[in-house]
Amino acid sequence: MTMARQWSMAAIGPKDFAIRTAAITEPGYDEVRVRTEAVSLNYRDKLVLETGMGLPLEYPFVPASDMAGVVEAVGPRVTRFKPGDRVISTFMPGRIEGKGLGNARNPPYRTLGGAHPGVLSDYVTFPADWFVAAPKTLDAGEASTLPCAGLTAWMALIESGKLKAGEKVLIQGTGGVALFALQIARAHGAETFVTSSSAEKLERLRALGADHRLLRDGWVERLLDLTDGHGADHVLDIAGGAGFGEALNAVAVGGRVSLIGVFEGFEISGPASALLLKSPVVQGISVGSRRALEDFARAVDSIGLKPVIDRRYRFEDADKAFAHLDRGPFGKIVIEF
Repeated sequence: MTMARQWSMAAIGPKDFAIRTAAITEPGYDEVRVRTEAVSLNYRDKLVLETGMGLPLEYPFVPASDMAGVVEAVGPRVTRFKPGDRVISTFMPGRIEGKGLGNARNPPYRTLGGAHPGVLSDYVTFPADWFVAAPKTLDAGEASTLPCAGLTAWMALIESGKLKAGEKVLIQGTGGVALFALQIARAHGAETFVTSSSAEKLERLRALGADHRLLRDGWVERLLDLTDGHGADHVLDIAGGAGFGEALNAVAVGGRVSLIGVFEGFEISGPASALLLKSPVVQGISVGSRRALEDFARAVDSIGLKPVIDRRYRFEDADKAFAHLDRGPFGKIVIEF
């Protein structure tokens, strides 16, 4: 029996995070077997390894949700793909279109690398509906960054945000979602403002075309000065926590705040006066549907978007890739097989 290598852990911690082997599953009627070429990491993957995030993990647990690979075999009822097709995973399997699959008591959060098996494995066998065609203009490492980070930025600014040319977009930080948002905003003719606590990272943003680069301390007042008091039509809040108040102070009247990250905590707080008087749209972004990912993948090819990858690691060095994630990368961290 041919075996697949996969990184897994024995318990939350992570405990005994190491390379193990598992049998390669043959595809069922509606399934495809995909040979993994690359996996990209998200901050969420770190949280799942360290805390479990309250998810029903099965051990040995294989982490990560975002991958790119090549279809090797298909089940008899599969028509969307054929062997040799290049594909990328969807973050929330089963969410083909529209709202997430859940309700008020049990919000939708059944994702790969959580409630469903992860993808840090030589091969994955999943329903064909869990994949979309990869962009033609990206290599596997680049394509693997789209399912979560790329689509989150696309949903915030385009799918939900309806971004228009000339609008002002404030982006916090220089991680994967942030740099995707910068590129998407620039491609759609927006004026961009990006914050960072690192002067070195701010300098690197210059090469990516950021119109304004703001040090993290005092960024709200600097933004308001640069915009003659208008503020930002779109604020991408990557931090959450008490910093959410800064987003409310920075957003323009009738603007939009997209809460994306929780680096500063899951409990958010801010001034009710800014929320009431400026009447912004406040939206939480939890990635998006398969249809939205298909739209985004086509847009990537159309506008020539190239994901920013801080570093590519070998499969054997996945533990080092997670350590890099913990240090705060500039863009994405990719593991190549």
